[in-house]
Amino acid sequence: MAYLFALLFLLLVTGSHVQPVHGGLRAERLEESTTEVISHSQGLLARLEGLLVLGNNSDISLRVETVNADEVKVIQAHTLVLSLQSRVFEEMLRNRNSSTLVLRETAECTAVFDKFIRYLYCGELSLQLDQATPLHTLATKYGISGLQQGLTQYMSQNLASDSQGGHVVGWYQYAMTVGDTPLRDNCLQFLSWNLSSVLQSAEWPSVSVELLMTFLKRSDLVLKNELELFEALEIWITKNDPDSLTAENALRLVRYAMIPPRELFRLQRQSPVMTRYHESVRDLLYLSYQFHSASPLQLAKFFDMNCSLFVPRNYLSSMWGSQWAISNPARDDRSSSFQTQLGPSGFDSSKRVTWNALFSPRWLPLSMRPMYTEQGAMQPPRPDGGSGIARPRIIITPATSSADFAGVSFQKTVLIFTKQKGKLVVRHIFGFHQSTEEVGDFLADVDLQYRTSEYLVDGSLYLHIIVKPIYQTLIATKN
Repeated sequence: MAYLFALLFLLLVTGSHVQPVHGGLRAERLEESTTEVISHSQGLLARLEGLLVLGNNSDISLRVETVNADEVKVIQAHTLVLSLQSRVFEEMLRNRNSSTLVLRETAECTAVFDKFIRYLYCGELSLQLDQATPLHTLATKYGISGLQQGLTQYMSQNLASDSQGGHVVGWYQYAMTVGDTPLRDNCLQFLSWNLSSVLQSAEWPSVSVELLMTFLKRSDLVLKNELELFEALEIWITKNDPDSLTAENALRLVRYAMIPPRELFRLQRQSPVMTRYHESVRDLLYLSYQFHSASPLQLAKFFDMNCSLFVPRNYLSSMWGSQWAISNPARDDRSSSFQTQLGPSGFDSSKRVTWNALFSPRWLPLSMRPMYTEQGAMQPPRPDGGSGIARPRIIITPATSSADFAGVSFQKTVLIFTKQKGKLVVRHIFGFHQSTEEVGDFLADVDLQYRTSEYLVDGSLYLHIIVKPIYQTLIATKN
């Protein structure tokens, strides 16, 4: 036991603050003198791991029993190590009555318990996607905050990884259960901004009612179109057979006005879910048909156009916008043109708007540019101009004006794609009226000079521009 105390003392003194170096020597400058540090912390860690593997000088047996199963694991451990790493273990060991400590865990936690204990001895572990949740559960249960934080970071960085049955929905539900707010928020953002892939995955039917409602209420969902969302909801209702109130509430959150009238007719005739719950959404369908048959300006005189039924989400279909891959984006200004339908209304289905987009990699706000007097003398920039750092900017304007724009403003949305785990995923979403200058943080602190930048895919900046008409209510206010 004295050997173990000595080993742990050396490890705490040398292993926690000194990085290993070649040859065991590391030189560092302290003011004018030079100090050399001899570091063998890796060797000490190896010896500590050997204590666990071989069970030398063990004074406690961990008997890990699996809940609702006969599987049992026995691990020879050391009270000193467990107590130093975990106050929970320290309390349990203080109150034990024998040299065996019985622990009851789920089958998933039992399967990774060896890895968990090894982390307590060595401060590191290797894991696969399906092991993250049980390891996080053990870290939470036994109060190992460093491992908790490390696993939250690992999970947040592996949301785009491939897994046979999907994993992000499960991680979100787990984060909700344990109250891990950063993981919950990261999962929800990833799911919302890459929803099309989620709707097509094996995980979709397992989405909880709470998460389903959260999706349906959001306007920042990124998906092909609203019809894709309805069809996915139809699958969810068919597979889960929820109570009538839940199904009706979910169906009333679909934005039917964003679905073309011919598709609405088809759904009414062919969708079993629509047939079953038609009365619950009859008023929404009626209002949607009115939206498609009259000009938005006329409709705005009689209906509240600010309700969610008329608010588009981030649709990727060509009628809403266009992809734009900018090669070598730091080189110079680029321009592009694309067309969208004037609006989702059937009344506007034949009308097109041409948009001009300008990308500037190094744009300086006007307030930060030098000014010249009539005599040609240069004056310094105004003091209220901010950081004065040139940054990327996108401007999107219509090629022509039209009387059809009356009563409508256009919200521009730019999706920034990056490659994670070999997949293109949405990394950022920026919304503005005409220029990203309105946003303030558009690609701030992003270096586009190097092809290895995490924001570039094969040397190109991948964008998707979406133009969303926002209708203004013209109902007279009653006094």
